[in-house]
Amino acid sequence: MKLKVIGKISILAIIGLCLIACGRSTKNKSANGNRIFNGKLEKNVTIKVLENDTAISKGYFSELIKAFNEEYADKGIKAVDANTDQHVDLANDGPYGYGPDVLYQANDVIMKYVEKKHVYPLPIKTLDAYKTTSEKAWSAFEIQKYGKTYICGVPVNVQSSMLYYRKDLLPADWKERWDKNKNGIPDMTETWSDLVKFSKERHMANSSQYGYMESLYDTYFSSGYLFSYGGYIFGKKNTDTKDIGFAKGEAEKGAKIIQQLAAVMNEESIDDTIKTSAYSKLGNGTYFATMSTPDVYSTFLDELKKNYESQGQSSQEAEKNAKANLVMTTLPQLPKSGDLTDTKSTLIPTKSMGGVNGYAISAYTKAPNASLAFINFATRYKMIVKRYEKLGIVPTRKDVVDKLGGISKDLYSNLEKNNIILMPSISAVSQ
Repeated sequence: MKLKVIGKISILAIIGLCLIACGRSTKNKSANGNRIFNGKLEKNVTIKVLENDTAISKGYFSELIKAFNEEYADKGIKAVDANTDQHVDLANDGPYGYGPDVLYQANDVIMKYVEKKHVYPLPIKTLDAYKTTSEKAWSAFEIQKYGKTYICGVPVNVQSSMLYYRKDLLPADWKERWDKNKNGIPDMTETWSDLVKFSKERHMANSSQYGYMESLYDTYFSSGYLFSYGGYIFGKKNTDTKDIGFAKGEAEKGAKIIQQLAAVMNEESIDDTIKTSAYSKLGNGTYFATMSTPDVYSTFLDELKKNYESQGQSSQEAEKNAKANLVMTTLPQLPKSGDLTDTKSTLIPTKSMGGVNGYAISAYTKAPNASLAFINFATRYKMIVKRYEKLGIVPTRKDVVDKLGGISKDLYSNLEKNNIILMPSISAVSQ
């Protein structure tokens, strides 16, 4: 079974080739941002907002639009759920009036609309979040046109790969056996070498359980191993689609890492269903650890809570224990040699593919100024803190990150240090 898993890892090379494509030119006239965003709020308008599914299901979005509607009631402006699929096609729906006025999406999704001018460039200097938001995050929504730089989205949160693990599944003697540097952090969460070693030990003790499992089939998660050793997506800062860099540098070391990880997993690692089944399997203890993104923290938490309740714990007790035992942290370090059995190798950071989620305004909206007011409201300090509390996101506002500290500060730092490789903001990625 393990050989079959390792053999199928070559699929990753094919997936990488799927990113090849070229954007087509457009002859549409450029919109005059200053003329559109004049600061005069449109009266008696309803703004349709397309939000993240998790934000809707966890109740954050309803709180957001309620708060906005209360503040802007006297101006006759109301925000509502666009009530459309999260993956709406603005290019086809927008011209016919079916698309949202405001959309929340990843930078690569928003920017694919930019080349065809389906979203507006924004006057970001007027926004509350302008000076406090990471420059790296702003750059994810940046485009160069006619010798000028335009920003077409307002950052909200960083998306990247994170390690999730169950603290209550650590060995009883982990402080003696799995904390070599005595820093109070389990070794198997600090280095991939120790996580693989622990995975083998856990699976040998119980063949139905695994130490670490992830979706190796998903380029978003697995490409980081290649990036860590010099690989990249496209050349010239992810703009040259003719220069595909997944195999550049010493990326073969990253491919070797993937093979070594596959050896301690089963076939679920190459099945797309693991991206959803991982929630329940971490929750019920089948997995000790897995990889996912910060925005699904609340989903992992819910599954762990359900597991505790099934064991007889009250809802309140289960929630308390779930919060205490579910840990989300940055990715373990890799050996520079690319050999997970090399205990003497220098350790290097694990890079990861990532993105920046944010808001954009449809070029088909009839209320651009009211839409901008909504985005300004949604990206204020207070609302970003609330979004963090509800969803566990990693904000792009430095003032919020400084307040939160912990993992938010670590991931923000990774973004600034280029350890998070942002998805290219060009249409080639989605074609």
